[in-house]
Amino acid sequence: MKLFSIITGFAIAAVGVLASPLRFDERQVTGPSAVNMGVNGSGCPVGTVYAVLDPTSTSFTVTFSNYIASAGPGIAITENRKNCRVTLGVHVPGGYTFAIATVDYRGYYQLDDKVNAIQSALYYFSPQVTQATASSSRTGPVSGANYVYRDEFDIWSSVRCPCGADAILNLDTSIRIDNSANKAGSGLITNDSIDGHLNTIYNLNWWRC
Repeated sequence: MKLFSIITGFAIAAVGVLASPLRFDERQVTGPSAVNMGVNGSGCPVGTVYAVLDPTSTSFTVTFSNYIASAGPGIAITENRKNCRVTLGVHVPGGYTFAIATVDYRGYYQLDDKVNAIQSALYYFSPQVTQATASSSRTGPVSGANYVYRDEFDIWSSVRCPCGADAILNLDTSIRIDNSANKAGSGLITNDSIDGHLNTIYNLNWWRC
């Protein structure tokens, strides 16, 4: 089940420093360009994330190796939910702006009967007031399956940065397992794909103001 909404009713505090900054492969780009990136959260400890920017600055890929949530007998409650905030610093020349186009999440889940897995994300530019939220969920039994979730945004109503202003794009992501309907049941959702990594691809729309 997929839920999606745009929220415009309140202000967001600016993020002043990018946590755990990552360097992109060095590329020659023109126009608006992503210049730095940071990650912070229980699902993306230092040393477990790798990022690559494509040559056109229209998409980037973030790979996680330790983004896993689980619940069940003997599993600490702190393991039930994991999160990772991805912050992307973007240089935007005068006359340009950009917005999120699509976001793809890939991973794996295994769920006992009535155990629920939830994947959610919140998108916004600091310090803009407009937010977009999206979530997906699946209820067991699932003996084990890979998933691909896509968050897709309308160009004109999606979260956009101000024209000609450098910006920080924030993507607050989380995964969670809820076994409250079956306390004896277990489950996990992981951002590891078949090859052991999750590739989260953020595609961006650029256009002139």
